[in-house]
Amino acid sequence: MESDYDELDRRLVHALQIDGRAPFSTIAAALGVSDRTVARRYARLRSTGAVRVLGGVDPLALGAELWLLRVRCAPAAAGAVAEALARRPDTSWVSLTSGGTEITCTVRAETEADSEALLLARLPRTPRVEGVSAHSVLHSFYGGPDSLIAKLGPLDGATVAALSPPASAASPAPPAPAHPRGAVRLDDGDRRLLAALETDGRAGFEELAAATGWSPTTVRRRMAELRERGVLYLDIDCDPHLLGVGTRTLLWISVAPPYLEEAGRALAGHPEVAFACATTGPTNLYATVVCADRRALYRYLTTRVAALPAVGHVETAPSIRTVKQAANRR
Repeated sequence: MESDYDELDRRLVHALQIDGRAPFSTIAAALGVSDRTVARRYARLRSTGAVRVLGGVDPLALGAELWLLRVRCAPAAAGAVAEALARRPDTSWVSLTSGGTEITCTVRAETEADSEALLLARLPRTPRVEGVSAHSVLHSFYGGPDSLIAKLGPLDGATVAALSPPASAASPAPPAPAHPRGAVRLDDGDRRLLAALETDGRAGFEELAAATGWSPTTVRRRMAELRERGVLYLDIDCDPHLLGVGTRTLLWISVAPPYLEEAGRALAGHPEVAFACATTGPTNLYATVVCADRRALYRYLTTRVAALPAVGHVETAPSIRTVKQAANRR
């Protein structure tokens, strides 16, 4: 697949996936180019929307629930409903599928009341929505901090090792008192910090201090704590053409329950799979896959998917337009 990106662009994106806040000097040394070249390339890719480093939040670490929604609309209304869903702060990966008659999105519900308000009240009462099915994510096999870039990136093992931060790097400040086990509770400052990082995962500590009202030292310490507890991770939002892949396709798969874990783990290892999870609903396994083109998708379905154990049904839904990707990107 042809694109305007070159090998250095792809190497830079892979480096940022390994450590999204790595100094440009560290990345430059690993890639064998100058600091100025790395800074210039990143600025260009970011200004065009091709690459963004974002702070991601794992809802499970907060005791929240993750839902996959399938919203059926009349074709004339689907675009407007998708845009409305994309404006919500609790949604991500809002896509038009099934020829433009269905919207699929991920929703984070922090409380049972949030789930009820979205699933049982607001959407079904919207006149242009003809039906909603909701699938609770029971277990994630791949996704979140596990990035597709890690599978498709061009860096070799030695370069990946050189860029990988040591275990102590996530705790540059003096350690704070141990947190109790269980879901992490956020205060207003934490929420402001996460909101700022969702916009720019490489924002400096002074900028984050201004956003939170904390000192830079406190910001640094709290970021380390949130990463150690699994709440915060760094994600890369990038143009799929950088990875040489085309449009996303959503797979809804039914697997015999005794083989669900085995099938999910196998999916997670496929280079085409960006996200895979076990869900509730008529199907029990979901995956987002990316292939270079339709022929590559056909080969994937008839080889890797066909080889999964105890598959009874597979539904494919190509994404015809992604309205919202990770975090606040539109």
